[in-house]
Amino acid sequence: MASENILKQKEEEVKVLAEKVKGAKLVLLTDYRGISVEDVTGLRNTLRDTKSEYKVIKNNIIKRALDKNGENGLDSVLEGPTAMIISEEDYLDPLKAIYQFSKKNEYYKIKGGIIEGKLMSAEDLITLAKLPSRQELLGMLAGALLGNISKLAVGLDQVRIQKEANA
Repeated sequence: MASENILKQKEEEVKVLAEKVKGAKLVLLTDYRGISVEDVTGLRNTLRDTKSEYKVIKNNIIKRALDKNGENGLDSVLEGPTAMIISEEDYLDPLKAIYQFSKKNEYYKIKGGIIEGKLMSAEDLITLAKLPSRQELLGMLAGALLGNISKLAVGLDQVRIQKEANA
């Protein structure tokens, strides 16, 4: 049987992880089989830029931390090696970074996750990761508005020219 010190250490680890999960906007579980240390280091650096944290944690610890927060919908994906990505600030940038990484590494898979307290399947997360970013959407909106304003200006100028010709 495990010593009392080890049990206390694991309980503390579960408690700390449960607190992080509780305050996180994104909790993402991935299968990291088949990727090199160099690839993981690059991914960690990318995630650090998005103010996210990448950790490899035992499934049992993850399960207990999620259970402590009343989240048991991810129990079925806690098989095999699991990496956990936690972001307390934004969920879209880290999700997009993981999705881009998984496209380049065929063995790296998104298992599931939680976004702002809502349980998400791998398919839902991938669909969300494919959406344009907020900046891209604002750019599209600005472009559409600018195009319409330009057309209005040209139309008004044509009315002015026609009135001058008739006068």
